[in-house]
Amino acid sequence: MLKALPDNLVAYKRTPEFTKTSIPQGLLHSHSTKAEVWGKIVVLAGELTYRILEPTIEEILLTPTQFGIVEPTIHHEVVPYRGVCFYVEFYRDPLPHR
Repeated sequence: MLKALPDNLVAYKRTPEFTKTSIPQGLLHSHSTKAEVWGKIVVLAGELTYRILEPTIEEILLTPTQFGIVEPTIHHEVVPYRGVCFYVEFYRDPLPHR
């Protein structure tokens, strides 16, 4: 099931653009964002499999017309294919929680 970013979030950071040969090894294995941090995986060229590892395994093929949403603290990994170019943008609530 495709996820959506909550409406109240704002982008605050973006990774460099990665290719199959420049992708950090940590993204290829189970990892997660911190609490209250969302991610948006944006593919500029090629394809990337976004694998959500919990609560059940789900795989989504990301393309320039299909981005992926990373929910806070949910473990995931990616599988890059030849020709892929992508970046990850991070989002959070701009208002501090009391």
